[in-house]
Amino acid sequence: MNKLLATLLLVIGLTTYTQAQDSDYDEVVKTVNYYLNGGTKNDFQTLKKAFHETAIMKFIGNDGYTEINALEFFEKGMKPGPKQNRTTRISNISIAGNAANARLEIEYPDFTFIDFMNLLKVDGEWKIVSKIFYRKVD
Repeated sequence: MNKLLATLLLVIGLTTYTQAQDSDYDEVVKTVNYYLNGGTKNDFQTLKKAFHETAIMKFIGNDGYTEINALEFFEKGMKPGPKQNRTTRISNISIAGNAANARLEIEYPDFTFIDFMNLLKVDGEWKIVSKIFYRKVD
């Protein structure tokens, strides 16, 4: 009888853990899609939902290593207008407890951005807290 009870408790525990992981996965997808869809539609208010207010973006640009607040960068550079000519894809998501990362690909006609997003579950919501990226010329 004890073996049956232990097995049942193990199955229930694993099922609950798997459901929690699935829920977190779905929430991370939702968060990165705010970023992807907001960028594609030039909609800063949608994109803003993806980021923690202190999120940092780091990259190597023409002036070398650059570090900037992500929301300030997008708010300054994003102008309402027609939808961007690009396709987006979530390549990978990895979650460990309240930390996650996502690799995204944003393909334009002549180049592709490879974004690496780091997310944390802050006050019950997944938020991008840092982004690094690479611009690959096709």
